[in-house]
Amino acid sequence: QVQLVESGGGLVQAGGSLRLSCAASGRTLSNYAMAWFRRAPGKDREFVAAVTWNGGSTYYADSVKGRFTISRDNAKNTVYLQMNSLKPEDTAVYYCAADRTVYYSSYAPEYDYWGQGTQVTVSS
Repeated sequence: QVQLVESGGGLVQAGGSLRLSCAASGRTLSNYAMAWFRRAPGKDREFVAAVTWNGGSTYYADSVKGRFTISRDNAKNTVYLQMNSLKPEDTAVYYCAADRTVYYSSYAPEYDYWGQGTQVTVSS
């Protein structure tokens, strides 16, 4: 079993930055593809970013490309999401997810392990 705990969310003004962290316990993340998803109020969960098991490749939703950066530190068993130039439409609960069987995926059901989420609120 993998337990994931997100942190780093909060309230920020538009144009600001936040760095989310996802710390894992129970298993090493080095064999897992990792991703961030988000769910805004009244909307479906959507893919934000993903990184392959070794950090060699990253993937982003068009809505965050150029503003967000996903990275991982397998030695610390942690994945990060650096969010810059935040917009009010980025307001959501952000979740990290892990899966050992995919190279990467933007499809939420592919991921077996999920954190509890961290709230990000961007004010205009």
